[in-house]
Amino acid sequence: MQRFDYVKAAPGIYHAMKGLEDYLHQCGLEESLLHLIKLRASQINGCAYCLDMHWKDLKSIGEPDHRLYELDAWEESPFYSDRERAALAWTEAVTRVADSRVPDALYDEVRKQFSEKEIANLTFAVAAINAWNRLAISARITPGTYEAPKARLQKQT
Repeated sequence: MQRFDYVKAAPGIYHAMKGLEDYLHQCGLEESLLHLIKLRASQINGCAYCLDMHWKDLKSIGEPDHRLYELDAWEESPFYSDRERAALAWTEAVTRVADSRVPDALYDEVRKQFSEKEIANLTFAVAAINAWNRLAISARITPGTYEAPKARLQKQT
C-alpha cells in the first residue's frame, strides 16, 4: 500500500524533479536510450513502479520485446548497439558508484560513443532515475497504475 503522495506532500520539489525530466527528454539523447538506462537502473535498484513505467514507455515507442527481455543480460546479448552498451555500462557504474567509483577505463570507452555534453546529460539521467527509484520505493508507489504517454493518447482518440 502506498505510504504517501509526493505531489501532495511536497509539490515544489516534485515539480523541480519533473523539470529535470523535461530537460532530459529535450537534451538530444535518444528517447529509447533514456528509457533503457532508466529500466536498467530500476532493475538494479529493484523499483517495481519504475520497472513497470519504463517497460511501458519503451513498448509505447515501439521497442521490441526481445530487447526488453534481454536487458538484464545486455553484456551477453547481441541486441544492443555500441552506443547503448556504453550507456548501459555507464548506468551500472554510476548506479553502483559506492562499489565501482566509475573507473577511468569505462569513461574512456564512453567517450568513444558520447560527447562531453552527452555524458553530462547521461549522468544526470542516471542520477535522476536513481533518485526516482528511491522516492518510489520509499513511498511504496503502487506498480501497474502508470500509463505511457502514447498509450494515454490512443485511449483518448
